[in-house]
Amino acid sequence: MAVASTTSMKKPIVVTSATILAVTVSVAAFYRTSGGGDAPTYNTATVTRGDLVETVEATGTLDAVTTVQVGSQVSGTIASLNADFNSVVKKGQVIARLDPSLMQAQVDQAEATIVRLEADVERARVSLDDARLKLDRARALFAEGLIPRADLETAETTERSADASVKAAQAQVTQARAALNQNRVNLGHTVITAPVDGIVISRNVDVGQTVAASMSAPTLFVIAKDLTRMQVEASIDEADIGRIQPGQAVTFRVDAYPRESFTGSVVQVRLEPQVVQNVVSYVTVIDVPNPNGKLKPGMTANVEIEIARADDVLIVPNAATRFQPEAPAGETPGRRDRRVWTLHDGELQPVRIETGITNGMATVIVGGQLQEGMPVVTGVVAANQPAENASTASPLLPRRPGGNRQGGAGRGGQR
Repeated sequence: MAVASTTSMKKPIVVTSATILAVTVSVAAFYRTSGGGDAPTYNTATVTRGDLVETVEATGTLDAVTTVQVGSQVSGTIASLNADFNSVVKKGQVIARLDPSLMQAQVDQAEATIVRLEADVERARVSLDDARLKLDRARALFAEGLIPRADLETAETTERSADASVKAAQAQVTQARAALNQNRVNLGHTVITAPVDGIVISRNVDVGQTVAASMSAPTLFVIAKDLTRMQVEASIDEADIGRIQPGQAVTFRVDAYPRESFTGSVVQVRLEPQVVQNVVSYVTVIDVPNPNGKLKPGMTANVEIEIARADDVLIVPNAATRFQPEAPAGETPGRRDRRVWTLHDGELQPVRIETGITNGMATVIVGGQLQEGMPVVTGVVAANQPAENASTASPLLPRRPGGNRQGGAGRGGQR
């Protein structure tokens, strides 16, 4: 729903002050005419000058702009914790350690496997050297016709087989070295370090707790990168989302500081719709400075997004734009023009107007013959109302049948 707040520029009159002044004028006119026989009594308000802001209200949640979930890529038991809630950490700082004994054993085993396989490679090379020596002897003997060709071919086959055995043994060593490197990496993962500078806003483990990383990395900490700048994710109703644009000014309040107002600006309107109980809304991201650190992640923000603003303009209460005198007997009222009504010698006089933005309580006048300080009619009191009731009730509040009819019988003012 679009609403707004107001401020004053040239004169110390805001819409709230104007409303108070209007009440004063209305009550004065009401009391002056409350005993005037059959003459109708009119409530009036004064045309004021000031600033008017049209806003869209929403509710959102404060959060850090960037949060990093710190997990563990290996399973193990938490041996120590070096960070807690609200701890300020630097990138690379050790914030937790897992028990490394299992990973260290795997590293030692992989190193022993490499030693054994390197010995196999050396054994295969010795066999290859022997096969090559026998092949050279067989070739010399075959050249002198001392051995048959079959013996030469057997020596050649033995040499090629020995050469293949050396290559296979070397490949096993390479594979074992890769396994050793993997185990060393896993051993390194038992030391958990902060990936960014920030502050710890969540710790999910305790010393002695076992974490299992078989399917996915369990989250140990959540680190907010920078809490001096935050964001509000506000849900905007689909009826209002068309008026939300990046760069629009935002004010909001949080329950922790009910008398303090914070500011921000719209940075993004996400296209993904959120549907809850058939109500469609869209997430709007609002950038919020937080230099003093007052705002905390998770706080609920009551947001007002400024979608239109008019400074130093004429303003009238919406009751004046809604007021419409009843048509005389036998007259059929036609289409209602944009106009308000003033009093001249006790008679109603229409004044045509052009309206601008509205905040639900007041409307901006952008054209017409209204001038600052002019009284405009906001309602009428029935002539047969008892004098005692007229003297004790506010002329700005709705009446029961026979009493004050706020805004008359009009069909609604320009919004």
